[in-house]
Amino acid sequence: MDGGERGSAGERRPDRVGTVAGMCRNITELRGLEPPATEEEVEAAARQYVRKVSGIRHPNATVEPAFEAAVAEVAAATRALLEVCPPRRQPPKVDPPLRRIAARAS
Repeated sequence: MDGGERGSAGERRPDRVGTVAGMCRNITELRGLEPPATEEEVEAAARQYVRKVSGIRHPNATVEPAFEAAVAEVAAATRALLEVCPPRRQPPKVDPPLRRIAARAS
């Protein structure tokens, strides 16, 4: 079986570098950022997660209300989690995409 096939019980197996069990690892760590993650960064991470798990990049009118509700719920859960996580000893290795874009623009 090659890396892109499904294993027993339909589990997805890694099919390329940068994936873990078929899930893209590009969702950026927000815990430990200095300055702390902004609302915009939390919402962007939530949107990225919902896009990944739904397989929908641009929701149509039928799906959009549920899609946006999911983004809001994931963002709220992310904020709640970040509030209770202990401080990190070291910042994340990679800045969130919004910070990388801002750094290139300046």
